[in-house]
Amino acid sequence: MDVLSDAISAMRLGRPHSSRTVLDAPWGVRFEPQKGAGFHVLLKGACWLIPTVGDPVRLGVGDVAFLPRELGHGLADVPDRPLADARSLIRPQAASGLDTDGHGHGTDGADGRTEMLCGAYRLDQSRVHPLLAELPDVVHIPARIGRHPSLRGAIELLGRELDGGTRHGGDAALPALLDILLLYMVRAWYEDRPADEATGWAAALRDPAVAAALRGVHDEPGRPWTVRSLAERAGLSRAAFARRFTATVGTPPLAYATWWRMTVAARLLRDTDLPLRAVAERVGYASEFAFAKAFKREFAEAPGRFRDAASGDDRPWPDE
Repeated sequence: MDVLSDAISAMRLGRPHSSRTVLDAPWGVRFEPQKGAGFHVLLKGACWLIPTVGDPVRLGVGDVAFLPRELGHGLADVPDRPLADARSLIRPQAASGLDTDGHGHGTDGADGRTEMLCGAYRLDQSRVHPLLAELPDVVHIPARIGRHPSLRGAIELLGRELDGGTRHGGDAALPALLDILLLYMVRAWYEDRPADEATGWAAALRDPAVAAALRGVHDEPGRPWTVRSLAERAGLSRAAFARRFTATVGTPPLAYATWWRMTVAARLLRDTDLPLRAVAERVGYASEFAFAKAFKREFAEAPGRFRDAASGDDRPWPDE
């Protein structure tokens, strides 16, 4: 897997959630904070996204709003509309989405109706990959002709699945499409950074030398990497590589390699039944004792206790 895919996979928990939402003006809904991320895609009409911090963002047809750390937000037909709890607007017969019965016509759209795709992901916010931590609280991806065709294709497929009712294979198709959509939304934000203004991970992903070293660490987390061996992978001198890597990634090469090893170990403990010795070997530790010591130093708890605590992460969403 590439670095972006790895970063997302390491944080993903449980199953994603999605719905097709229809709202008639006047309307305003409030979404409470959650331990994850959310998105909205405008299919018809227009609305305003009202973040917890910052100015309202106008969304038009085709726009995507991604909230990588869901701090709570509002959506409304006009920016000063009073907001009702989103959960109070969910009809029992359509628990997968919102369907309000407002009256009148809003200022955006001929009939005052807004339609959108909405979704949410559970993410492990206790160990956010720096690539995702760098994203703003609201990632607004405006609709532009010819831009991000893969993202647009995933949105269209998701919309068709949600429109189709009960269809064979839907239980597998929807989570897969939502995972793809998450990847494409993050990729779109990084691709939209101007090359001459790219800093941090946007610069790291575009730098062939740094990207080569990152791929090495991600492809072989258990390898005994040194600054010299990573510099050779990058095609740079040891000193030049260390400076360049630290300047873009934000941490020295070996510190990042250790952080990623422990992140992989946490994912293996959470998602598999591998014994501790096997997990230790996967991430480059010769003994279970050495691994447990390093893991506790990173997570402040033993691997076994971490595994027990993570066993409930695949629980259903409250409205399912």
